[in-house]
Amino acid sequence: MSLDRPGSANEQRRPDWAALAIAAVLVVIAAVIFFDVARVKGAAGYSQVGPATVPEWISFGLIGLAIWTAIEAFRGDFPQREKQELGPVFWVVAGLAAQMLLLNRAGFSIATGVLFGFVAAGFGRRKLWLTIPVGIAICLGIYLIFAGLLQLSLPAGPLEQLFL
Repeated sequence: MSLDRPGSANEQRRPDWAALAIAAVLVVIAAVIFFDVARVKGAAGYSQVGPATVPEWISFGLIGLAIWTAIEAFRGDFPQREKQELGPVFWVVAGLAAQMLLLNRAGFSIATGVLFGFVAAGFGRRKLWLTIPVGIAICLGIYLIFAGLLQLSLPAGPLEQLFL
């Protein structure tokens, strides 16, 4: 009769597959950056520091994080994750999709206001009739600051054309 408890030395350890997947994604992102950096490598000219230096450092950092994540996945040191709630994820993804669809047609303020309302719904504030107009008002203020004062180009819709 064995009195093994969870977490004891006799328990069979299995790797954390989600963490290994994250490590693999980090390696893929680093590889894409390395590939892109290889095309710009000759642009440094006479200097050792050029446009490829910082992206190269970032990719080395990502490789280091991938190795660290893989080691931790095999050691089983990650805390137990809670069950994923799909409702809030749906609201945020739907808000991002709505913003992408509306951005060129309705303009920055309306599209980003809809995103604001959907993300607020994902966090539990389900009164879209209130959160969307509040989001539009906040985003219109942001638009006026960025487009008017900073002279940055953001997609303008009918609401923005009323003010500029």
